[in-house]
Amino acid sequence: MKSKIVLIRHGITTGNVRRLYYGATDVPLADKGEKQLEELRDDGLYPINDSAQFFTTGMLRTEQTLRIIYGEREHEVIEDLKELDFGIFEMKCYEELEGNPDYEEWISAKDEAMPPPNGESIMNFKKRIRRGFKELLIKHELHILRLRNRGEEAMSICICHGGTISGILNDLWPDRYDYFYSWIPDPGHGYVLTMEDGKIVSDERF
Repeated sequence: MKSKIVLIRHGITTGNVRRLYYGATDVPLADKGEKQLEELRDDGLYPINDSAQFFTTGMLRTEQTLRIIYGEREHEVIEDLKELDFGIFEMKCYEELEGNPDYEEWISAKDEAMPPPNGESIMNFKKRIRRGFKELLIKHELHILRLRNRGEEAMSICICHGGTISGILNDLWPDRYDYFYSWIPDPGHGYVLTMEDGKIVSDERF
């Protein structure tokens, strides 16, 4: 039996509009982000079925996105799928950080084990995302079991973050792109992962 896991990046935020580094900061959707999500929803972009279960990372932007797209839904929070913590660079743009020795050292480093000051390294971020996606997979497999005798397709919908989605997809298909962040969908968009016989067999970007 096939099933689906849907990963959706939250809508445009105030941080996106201002081109800021932000991950751990709990910023809201921008007005244009809310409007965009409503338009995409009304255009029928988002997958859904009657038996879908829902997840967010608990951050305001993911909670708002879930509510706009799907309405008020019972859902679980998977905190390990939160975005990268940029430490002291949070809520600052490139122009504010250019010339900062700590920033220049971090941005030019090829070592994924090097975190921004008071932040999270790419290496630890990837480990955390793997842990969070494993949690999502376990909950999805339980959902499959609950629906097996009803003949319904299991669908798990998770509203999360661009870096999170990139980490998940890069782990699934490491040879697809040379650049880790190539997987990031536009705000409000995402991927449908198809699972068959306990394995993810394909992805479709939307």
